[in-house]
Amino acid sequence: MFNKEVYIERRKRLHSSISNGIVLILGNNEAPMNYPDNTYHFRQDSTFLYFFGLNHPSYAAIMDLDENKDIIFGNDVEIDDIIWMGPQASVAEQAKEVGVDNTKPFNGLFAYIQNAVKQGRKIHFTPPYRADNMILIEELTGIKAKDTKNAASVELIKAIVSLRNIKDKYEIAHLDEIMSVGYEMHTTAMRLAKDGAHEQYITGAVESVVLKHGGHISFPIILSKRGETLHNHLHNNTLKNGDLLLVDCGFESSMGYATDNTRTFPVGGVFTQKQREIYEIVLAANNNVRDAIKPGILYKDMHLLAAKTIASGMKDLGLMKGDIDEAVAAGAHALFMPHGLGHMMGLDVHDMEDYGENYVGYSEGMQRSSQFGTAYLRLARELKTNFVLTNEPGIYFIPALMDKWKAENINTDFINFDKVNEYRDFGGIRLEDDILVTENGGRIMGDKRIPITPEELNNIVGK
Repeated sequence: MFNKEVYIERRKRLHSSISNGIVLILGNNEAPMNYPDNTYHFRQDSTFLYFFGLNHPSYAAIMDLDENKDIIFGNDVEIDDIIWMGPQASVAEQAKEVGVDNTKPFNGLFAYIQNAVKQGRKIHFTPPYRADNMILIEELTGIKAKDTKNAASVELIKAIVSLRNIKDKYEIAHLDEIMSVGYEMHTTAMRLAKDGAHEQYITGAVESVVLKHGGHISFPIILSKRGETLHNHLHNNTLKNGDLLLVDCGFESSMGYATDNTRTFPVGGVFTQKQREIYEIVLAANNNVRDAIKPGILYKDMHLLAAKTIASGMKDLGLMKGDIDEAVAAGAHALFMPHGLGHMMGLDVHDMEDYGENYVGYSEGMQRSSQFGTAYLRLARELKTNFVLTNEPGIYFIPALMDKWKAENINTDFINFDKVNEYRDFGGIRLEDDILVTENGGRIMGDKRIPITPEELNNIVGK
């Protein structure tokens, strides 16, 4: 945890951001895998972590805005728990560590909320994403479980997003620190990428890096020579020299903060000419965006900068044609990059997306594009100092998408489909860095960038 003053200040700022009522923040419970006592790894709710910091199951908290007090609800362990888990600090002792003086048994939450409902007081909560908490909200408020997402407080969502989007100095320092684990994860994969290696073996080695540093993966590891499948969680291929291996993975610390990086490299470390030509375009897109990031610009414009860099490079290779600006405006580049450029990052690898992507990534009044490719852009809003986000352009050759566009004559003015078909078995390349928006620009987080130039890769892959 951070020191208690951090959590006190966060709650104070939220108190001042919402007019009245009660803010209800539910922690998460243990989730059984196949029977009640055999549970998945516990992951606390990120909103609870942000304001109350306690990584313990079956807790809840309220901020009573009218009475200006905060309360944590939870039960102290009993002797049966101690036998299996050892001595545990009381709820009151844990609460003091985050600056909360008021605690009550968990059942006290029902009387408190139900009394507030009878008084007609507003109950603010964020959209629940677990079924047990949907049911609990129904029991507390009378709102049907199926309706709880739609009944979430937009006022609360906007207030929290405005707080969490701006990372404080403690968060930035922590994120910079854990980037070294992300670096080790990726360089481990690079060194193991040899002729005859199996994807699952490399995936296991990468995950072992996470475990030895006392954390967990921030999302299921993507590691495959079939990189044209954007979220490919299969690891069933044996590699051979010259295969392009895409590795997208990240570390989640004990406090829930995440890293998220992607590298793509040839097994054995040496690009073919065709691979290097495509790789250099993606690298240029990544570097161009990084150099252009600064407060006050729209990240949608950074997405379009990456798209134009890719379209220009693909035109030079003969895969695209026509005017670059017109091609990007038509969405022709999305044949090769059908996803958005990046997303917010912090306590969640896709920060706060449980609140709704549009609240986090789009400003008031911004319209989300309906165009294929750009419609998937998670982050479009104006950047501010101390945003943390990802920069992850890519080029992919997806046979099913290529065939669909050709059959339906989509963007034929800008795509040379015969030339594109020569890359049918190419795969995909994505290069992703985590970026802090600074006062005057942007910087890659951590003390050193994960190897990315062809020369750097040649010196480490398979070595």
